[in-house]
Amino acid sequence: MIYLRLFLLFLEIGAVSFGGGYGMLSVIRDEVLSRGMLTEEQLMNFIAVAESTPGPIAINMATFIGSSQGGFLGAFLATLGVILPAFTIILLVAAILKNLLKYRGVQGFLSGVRPAVAALILATAVTMGIRTFFGLGNVYGEFSFNPKGLIILTILILVGLGSKYLLKKKPSPIVLILLSAGLGMLLYGVF
Repeated sequence: MIYLRLFLLFLEIGAVSFGGGYGMLSVIRDEVLSRGMLTEEQLMNFIAVAESTPGPIAINMATFIGSSQGGFLGAFLATLGVILPAFTIILLVAAILKNLLKYRGVQGFLSGVRPAVAALILATAVTMGIRTFFGLGNVYGEFSFNPKGLIILTILILVGLGSKYLLKKKPSPIVLILLSAGLGMLLYGVF
């Protein structure tokens, strides 16, 4: 039964989410937390790992959540569920792309979806930031300031700005991920 639930849950998420993986994060978060599949902290850890591993974040999240709930088969079915709608839509759009984009209704639809996607990504970032830096999972939660997280964020911003203005190029995301992982291990006592 868990396998069917995982497949249908991620099939629904894949079908109704626009904007790629980051647009899906808020939907995944709401669905997984409301069903009690993960805690907020576990979900944050999954997002961090999914962001750090190769591949689209939505597929990585589906795989990790499916694996945590139903092992290998759960991971496979959740991943299949989340990619099936996009795969089907891309096949259909590719077949009729030239004719489809000339219609004002399609252009209007895409123009209307863009702000919603930006809002979903921003809402996820704000929620994760509040949880990470202030320990608040909801309005009634206990406030717990996290100075170590703020130190890591500040260092990453400084490295990003230094790279942009001193080296005249954007910092490598790989370097930033590795730096943040190293800082996390240093500040949170792994070393």
